[in-house]
Order: sequence, then C-alpha cells, then structure tokens
Amino acid sequence: MKTASMTSDNSQEHKHNHVTLPVTETISGSQAIIKCLLAEGVTKIFGYPGGAIMPTYDALMDFEDQLQHLLVRHEQGAVHAAQGYARASGEVGVCIATSGPGATNLITGIADAFLDSTPLVCITGQVFAHLLESGRPGPVLIDITKNAQIDSLEFFYQACRNVSSYEPSPKPNQLALAQAADLINSAKKPLVVFGQGVILGEAEAEFLAFAERIGAPLASTILGLSAIPTNHPQYVGMLGMHGNYAPNRMTNECDVLIAIGMRFDDRVTSNLNFYAKQAQVIHFEIDPSEINKNVQADVAVLGDVKQTLAEILKQLRLSKHNQWFKQFADLHQVEQQLIIDKDLKPGSEAINMAEVVASINELDENAIIVTDVGQHQMVACRYANFKQTRSFITSGGLGTMGFCLPAAIGAKIACPERQVVGLVGDGGVQMTIQELAVLMEHDLAVKVIILNNRFLGMVRQWQELYFDKRYASTEMCNPNFGLIADGYGIANKQISAREDLSAALKTMMDHQGPFVLEVMVAQQDNVFPIITPGASVAEMCLGEVTKTTDYAIEVITS
Repeated sequence: MKTASMTSDNSQEHKHNHVTLPVTETISGSQAIIKCLLAEGVTKIFGYPGGAIMPTYDALMDFEDQLQHLLVRHEQGAVHAAQGYARASGEVGVCIATSGPGATNLITGIADAFLDSTPLVCITGQVFAHLLESGRPGPVLIDITKNAQIDSLEFFYQACRNVSSYEPSPKPNQLALAQAADLINSAKKPLVVFGQGVILGEAEAEFLAFAERIGAPLASTILGLSAIPTNHPQYVGMLGMHGNYAPNRMTNECDVLIAIGMRFDDRVTSNLNFYAKQAQVIHFEIDPSEINKNVQADVAVLGDVKQTLAEILKQLRLSKHNQWFKQFADLHQVEQQLIIDKDLKPGSEAINMAEVVASINELDENAIIVTDVGQHQMVACRYANFKQTRSFITSGGLGTMGFCLPAAIGAKIACPERQVVGLVGDGGVQMTIQELAVLMEHDLAVKVIILNNRFLGMVRQWQELYFDKRYASTEMCNPNFGLIADGYGIANKQISAREDLSAALKTMMDHQGPFVLEVMVAQQDNVFPIITPGASVAEMCLGEVTKTTDYAIEVITS
C-alpha cells in the first residue's frame, strides 16, 4: 500500500445484458476486511486480539501465507510499530485491536501520527475513512462492529481513487510560482527551511536540484532530518529549541525565508512576535490549512512539492551567496568551540550521550536511527549523520515517550536489510519495554541502546534551569535492564567506562540478532544550545540561560 497512489482493482468481470458487472462472492465481513487489505498490497500488520475483533483474527488465519501479523504486547506498541513501518518504508502502516481499552490504547499513537503526518490504518472491533493515500497523509480509524465481521455479504473489491470535492494535491498556481521565483532570484540572504514534506512527497531529488540552483543555506526541522545528506555543503543544521546556533540566529537576518514542506511549529519559531519579521516568506505546502496558520506568507505555493519544485526550477537563476554563508560559518565556529567540542570530547569521567551517537556514525552511517523523546532525542538530532532518506524516525509533534522500541520494530520489519538502532532513555524504555517480546519471538535484529542517566533528563534540565533546581519526581529508581533482557533471551551488555564504548557498540552492531546495550551516561548533563520558551530564535543560549522570565515560566507551564 504505497502512499503515492492507490491502484489495485484486480476483480474479474463478466458481461450480462451488455452491462459489465463485477464477479462477486459470498464471504463474511471479516474475510472482506482481509481481502481489502490484500488488494491494497498490505503484507504486514501489527496487533493484539480481543473479543470484538476475534472474527477478523479468525479470518486472518486463512491468509497467513500472504499477510504477516506481528503480535505486540500492548496496543500502543502496535500503533507505534505501524508508525515506524510507515516512516521507514513510505507505505501505509496497519494495526488492529479490539474494542474498549484495546481501542483507547491506540489513541496516543493516532494523535502522534496525525501531528507527524504518518499514514496509518487502525482497525478496531466495534466504519468510516477518508483518503489517506494522497495529499498530506495521516491516520484513519476504521471501527467495525462484531456482527459486521460475522455476517455475510456479496463481496467484490473496487479501489477508491477519489472523493468528490476533495483535492489532495492542489494544482500549482503559475502566478504564485512566478512571484516566488522573482523573490528568490532577487534575494541577497535567502534561507531555506525544510521539513518532512520533502520526504513524504518523495521530492528529495527535486529539492536538491532546487537548493543547488539557488545556492542558499539549508536548515532542517526535526522531521526533515535525512531528507538530504548531513554532509551536503549547503546544509547548515537543524532549527528549533535545541537546534544549531547559526540557522536559528540567521532566521532573523535573512531577507527571503523559503519554507518547504514544514508547518512552522512552535519549536521552530519560538516566539512568533519576533520570528523572521524582516523577511519575505515563501511557503511551499500541500495542505492549505497550514498556509498563514502561524506565519504569514508573502507568497504561498500550494501543491505537491515534488511537482512545484520541479516547475519553479526553470525560472530560477544559478546563484551563489558566499558572504552570506560565511556568516553561518562564523556562528557555527562559536557553537563548535562552546558546545560541540565539549559534547564530543568531554573532560568529565562519565560518558556523554553525544559520544555514543558519534560512535554509531563511525560504525554505520546508513543505519536507521529511531529515538524516543527527551535529551537523547535532541542529542541524536544534533549529532547523527545521515546519507540516505528515511533514516531518522522520532515522535515530533506529540513527543510520545515509549515511541522508540515499537517504532524500531516497525522500521526493521519494513527494512530488514538495514541496520536499525533505537536510542531510548531509561524512562521512555519502561513505557513499552514489553515489546522486547516481539524482538525475541521474531528474532528481529533491532539494536536497542538505553542511555541511562537515572533521571527523566529533559524534565530535570528544565527544573534546573527554570524551577530553581527543585527536582520533583524526576530521579529514577530503575530495574536491572540486563536481567530483563535475559528474561527475553536477548543478548545484552552494560557499560559505564568510556574506554569500553567503541568495543561494546561494535559487538552490538555485529551481533546477528536483537541486542540491548545499556550505557550509563552522565547524570546531570544538559543539552545546549537552548531557546528559552518565550524568547526569540535569535536569543539562543549557548550554555548559560539568561532569560528566566516570568513569561518563560508561564509558557512552560501552560
């Protein structure tokens, strides 16, 4: 089931009174569900059975040679695994659960998929869907009563290719394209900010051609990471609260801000009252509801970015902006000296999270990195290197703890030939730790790294910076993760010394099956730079928070 199109109507037909009619068969509703999934090309589903969905599970047994079901240990694991599968493969993820708590346990993942535009079909036992295969993708919930699963019907499959009045991909407006081209061609200090829309639109090649033509600095949102190689000479880093110093600062210095496939989330913009007020804004976007929602666009280019970027290319001049890039380089050097060098080569005895990420880069730059939520997530965003698209999977909009392990399972099922590394904290891993059973049952070679700082690290950091070091309920009393892995028959190791890091990571990566590596990291390290809530993107702090205003506290707690 590809997110690009829905094209699988393979029903047979016969002639009757000169009218073409589909051949039907009498089957149960549950059999029809399975046949519809197969007709759409679905080969993997993640789920957990229960009373209201039992007829569909019974029908599934007759199609086990065509449709693999992976039994998770909690419904939240099913929806996150489907998310990981969708994000890694570009196909629609499918999960299935029963009624009541089975269905409600899917809600967090559905909300997460909605905010991160992840295409999912969630089937629960208890009937309505919109097109998820085109335009901006997202989740669909199909709730099916038990009697509908059991009763018979005359079945034939007919793919739904369009819905009246729904235009998933607006036709590009030629005037808007011309206006955007004029602004870009005349820009002295252009900045491109790109998001996951580039990946969802499979527009990586078109984006690079566009970017290299206009010669502008390129800055990514968290979900845009891996759309282009991180070593591309025009790439200047990540935007956002814990992003890179130069792109955040220079957002408020550029004369033309070119936003491509991103939605101006508050973690990117910080205080909108002080965001890029000096710039002309061009917004390339497929979803009309995102235009002018947060940031007013001077030119809005609606449409699929794969098409709009290709169409505008012929109107753009080949440009270079060497002096503008030098300003980025100067700011990057400041960050290098004050933050990056200390992160990668700390003087402390304890291992730093950034060292772990950098060591993964050295072993496999083609790995899919899946993170949970917290400090380790921000460190991975800052220090992971990517050479190919769909290599970074994380919970962006919702920030769901417990996302990593099941999402990594889904990614490995989608891409069995690629190394999949899950980075998770000691807090987040305990929210879905039961999904280690799926690794055990299917011998999935997912490599899980628990970065254990014995704290809910990001919350602790904010308590230190904004709540007078009042560490309320953030210190963790953890179990023996090695014994838990042993219980599932999963190879594991714990390290705390820097000299053991490289060898332990190589052992993990070389291992043929699943592996859990627990790395004891510094307890009270903070992630810098940081933009204090309520501050401007130009007020990024490089190590000492100077803006702890009452307004910031109000933003944090609201």
